[in-house]
Amino acid sequence: MRIVIKVGTSTLAHSTGMLNIRRVEQLCKVLSDLKNAGNEIVLVSSGAIGMGVGKLGMRERPTDMPGKQAAAAVGQCELMYIYDKLFSEYHHTVAQLLLTGSDIENEQRRKNFHNTLFRLLELGALPILNENDTIATEEIVIGDNDTLAAIVAESVRADLLVLLSDIDGLYTADPHADTDAKLISRVEAITPEILALAGESGSCLGTGGMATKLRAAQRVNAAGIDMVIANGADPDILYQIVEGAPAGTRFIGRR
Repeated sequence: MRIVIKVGTSTLAHSTGMLNIRRVEQLCKVLSDLKNAGNEIVLVSSGAIGMGVGKLGMRERPTDMPGKQAAAAVGQCELMYIYDKLFSEYHHTVAQLLLTGSDIENEQRRKNFHNTLFRLLELGALPILNENDTIATEEIVIGDNDTLAAIVAESVRADLLVLLSDIDGLYTADPHADTDAKLISRVEAITPEILALAGESGSCLGTGGMATKLRAAQRVNAAGIDMVIANGADPDILYQIVEGAPAGTRFIGRR
């Protein structure tokens, strides 16, 4: 299988912005094992700004563009150092790709991105992608890594997109406010009623929310790709997802 996995800031870092070491180590171990089993893995990783906030000792995520870009510059360096170190322990080579909206919207740049990504997969590398927050502005921003992950899944013609977050999946209501909320395990079609279930972002360090995840599902489902939203607190859940076992919420691609 060719699998695109997006991991959110809330999965990678503690609320302080500092790295959740145990979880990231387990994530890299599971992804390495899935790759050893013959799967092609593409990782879309959030966390640059959040980790930069922690490393720079900021009390909160900056709201101004230069502050965000400065935090991203520090955090992206740290993030890739950690990924390179951990994946190397399992004999996997990582590659970094940083994108902006212009790289997707411009036909030639999009083709270059596409060709590079496919060549990396052919060479057996594990591509790690993030939005280029150090130079992205309102005019060239993709917006969030849920959208980026959907674009990447389309581009590489993935079999599956997995969004790991701090929530178990899509619920019938906000599980933080409604104790009767039920997890929806399978969504055959994204109807207006499904879209109405979207809530706000659950993490002060992240940028995405359920609305961005549902838009990502719409995009990849239209391309025939299944998508799963699951809780990244235990990366071992990826084994269940890849095997097709019930885990999180699975959105069924149109075939």
